Amino acid sequence: MSPALSAEELDRSLAGYDYELPQERIAQNPACPRDSARLLVVDSPIHHTHRVFRDLPELLLPGDLLVMNNTRVIPARLYGHKASGARVEVLLLEEQQHNNWLALVKPGKRLQPGAKIVFEPQRRKERKEEIDSLSATVLETDEATGGRLLQFNVPSGVRLLQWLDSFGRVPLPPYITDFQAGLEAYQTVYAQRPGAVAAPTAGLHFTPRLLERLQEQGINSAFVTLHVGVGTFRPVEVENVAQHKMHGEWVEVPAETVEQIRETQLKGGRIIAVGTTVVRALEGAAESGQLQPFCGKTDLFIYPGYNWRVVEGLITNFHLPRSSLLMLVSALIGRQRLLGLYQEAIASSYRFYSFGDAMLILPEARSLSQ
Repeated sequence: MSPALSAEELDRSLAGYDYELPQERIAQNPACPRDSARLLVVDSPIHHTHRVFRDLPELLLPGDLLVMNNTRVIPARLYGHKASGARVEVLLLEEQQHNNWLALVKPGKRLQPGAKIVFEPQRRKERKEEIDSLSATVLETDEATGGRLLQFNVPSGVRLLQWLDSFGRVPLPPYITDFQAGLEAYQTVYAQRPGAVAAPTAGLHFTPRLLERLQEQGINSAFVTLHVGVGTFRPVEVENVAQHKMHGEWVEVPAETVEQIRETQLKGGRIIAVGTTVVRALEGAAESGQLQPFCGKTDLFIYPGYNWRVVEGLITNFHLPRSSLLMLVSALIGRQRLLGLYQEAIASSYRFYSFGDAMLILPEARSLSQ
């Protein structure tokens, strides 16, 4: 029998991030109203409480800054066929050049460079200028993702994004099998910039009225953009998690947000990230040691031992076992503590994953893990 791993070794071991989740704890639809979701508040290194998300204005302090991801989910799942008539399913990941997209394709093995895919509209045209047909040509295989680079054949001067409402569907995660809410339920109320293939789910709990109440309490907000892609959800497959390589995701941290963060810090306010995507955006923009405006890709992977530069607190959902997201949150409060909180959440019938309940980790909770 091999010797038991120490706590430090488990922090670096994929097995250290495993837990058992009953199937019925996976939320299939969002809470209604959104801010009625439960909230596990971690407010000290040894203490936590059970609240409701709408209590957030009472849990934060005037002068705190909530940083949110304003990406908008696009209808990135397309259905089409090859010239032979064989069915093809495409999940768009990111636009690399004008109408040139990296995509996951099923089945993909037989789609070699030069192959053509014709896509079928998923709904009737609502505007007379919309196109009746759409096709793409396979350019090459992307070794990093196993996907394909597709060149979409659309009219000159037109972007594919303009036609996705007719040809695409919003790609819900595979563990959501009984979704009954409208597709806007998979967008945050502040979503603005199209480009994500999955929602930044911690933000799904906010309502317009809750945002107003936060502002009335002197709790400010700022925005970054991270278009959620394959990097966020790609499984960790190496036993030593330090060897995991994140796929880059497009990020913009505008100068206005950097200035808001600096002003907040000067006045003694706290920086609270709404979701792990915001964490990656802010910490990625500060990899040089100091937060700077940034526009480009980040492949930052955060796991225990990480040296935090910007983020002090976090609002986050409950994440899949062995995921990079679980490792990121572990870096904030410690792996053992986080898994203990997960076990309590399961025992207390919290709802997990994209449409599930949330956790608020306040800065005071971090002191023993830093």
